[in-house]
Amino acid sequence: MFEKTRMDSHPPCKSNYDVIVVGSGMGGGTMAYALKDSGLDVLLIERGDFLPQERQNWDPRAVFEKDRYKNAEKWVDTEGREFAPGTYYYVGGNTKFYGGSLVRFRREDFKSSRHHDGESPAWPFSYDDLEPYYARAEQVYKVHGDHTDDPTLPRDQPFPYPPVGHEPAIQQVADDMRKAGFTPSNLPLGVDLRQGGSCIRCKTCDGFPCRTLAKSDADVCCVRPALDSGNVEIVTNGYVEKVLTDDSGRRASGVEVTHRGVTSTVRADTVVISCGAVNSAALLLRSATSVHPDGLANSSGMVGRNYMVHMNSIMVAIDPLKKNKSEFQKTLYFNDFYLRGTDDHPYPLGHVQLIGKLQAEMIKGQRPHIPKWALSLATNRSTDWWLFTEDLPNPENRVTLTPGGRIQIAWKPNNVRAHEVLVRETRKMLRKIGFPVVISEGTGIEVNSHQAGTVRLGTDPATSVLDPSCQAHDVDNLYVVDSSFFPSLPVMNPALSIAANALRVADSIIARSGDSTAGASHGSSISA
Repeated sequence: MFEKTRMDSHPPCKSNYDVIVVGSGMGGGTMAYALKDSGLDVLLIERGDFLPQERQNWDPRAVFEKDRYKNAEKWVDTEGREFAPGTYYYVGGNTKFYGGSLVRFRREDFKSSRHHDGESPAWPFSYDDLEPYYARAEQVYKVHGDHTDDPTLPRDQPFPYPPVGHEPAIQQVADDMRKAGFTPSNLPLGVDLRQGGSCIRCKTCDGFPCRTLAKSDADVCCVRPALDSGNVEIVTNGYVEKVLTDDSGRRASGVEVTHRGVTSTVRADTVVISCGAVNSAALLLRSATSVHPDGLANSSGMVGRNYMVHMNSIMVAIDPLKKNKSEFQKTLYFNDFYLRGTDDHPYPLGHVQLIGKLQAEMIKGQRPHIPKWALSLATNRSTDWWLFTEDLPNPENRVTLTPGGRIQIAWKPNNVRAHEVLVRETRKMLRKIGFPVVISEGTGIEVNSHQAGTVRLGTDPATSVLDPSCQAHDVDNLYVVDSSFFPSLPVMNPALSIAANALRVADSIIARSGDSTAGASHGSSISA
């Protein structure tokens, strides 16, 4: 039955639904899962298709050199220069290609904090408010981890599954880091390593689609179970042109969706947007009306503003005399600089974790002039890291639409000094533990896998788009549940926080639907 669902790509079966969810990534996919047993009739709309299971899933040349799965349109910067964003349009969204890092934000991340370039604002709810939803999300996404080895992690309960564990080369790195006074920890990961699970701990996980469906992505963990429930319908290859409202502009009435060249209107009692921070802002801007002339739900002028994306660097540590034979390398992280800085920079620096094992083909596309044999020589002896630092909200960093309707990004990184110090201190540590060659390189505007902030939530409608339940201030039944809602962007992978929040908002939608149903029944009884 599911295989038929995968092969078919049809327009919506009905004209009216209880809930329409736009986007099937971590926010939208989790939302569909959370609503599947609610009794609500749910339509999930995804602009892409199901990603095929095929041998090229694990072919680094196909994935990285030939860009087999890149299907996003090009965006432009403020100078009009085109760039290819790190965004994928498939069922499951970007989670089809992420590394499965499913970490919680820390308690301090929900409070305001000072940085060299300004303040990271507080959230209108606390870690404790989100904690039960973190626990639920970890169950849904089969998270493996160790709750005892990271002093910044505020939890007493074990993870649903034990840590993945380090291969010998990474275990040696962990031991050497500990001797040097650092705190290496097991990275919480969403992979299916349960008894009978399909994960084989290969080197084609981070950045690749999983051929055995062992990665805990939104497609496998949420969308497919939601479809199996019979209460959730999916439309793939469906592009939502705009969100529609009633004449008052106070209620969303549905969406206008184009499926294989045919545009139709689909109605719903509730509309949930989860297209990714850039595309969700663009959808709201495209949905302008006479009542909402600057974009739907944009009386504050904040839609598209405060675009954030982590300051990122990749760091490659090489020991020329020793090969790194690790297959599944991405198992270690450290937070020694998460909440503190250095004597010359007394502000938080950021977070460091291993990435999937680099292979020559993964670099060749960016370094075509370097012979592949030289790249292989280096990557066979490297241990590979990802460093990221918090990007602070700035209203001038924003998403807009060009006169022709293309997505335009204005982004100038801030908190740069903190990232420079993080790179410096991590390099010193790696050299101290035995890596004489350490190479690092920052990323640019095209690397936006941790995009956030463009439809921020808050308690003041004058300075935010959404209320603390992620409902639009201006539109009573419109919600946004991807990382658009973030008022800040803590330096952790945001995926688990997006999923936990989607579960939280789903509870609110279900409760509100129950109240509406009860009210309607009560009213009918009185009329009779």
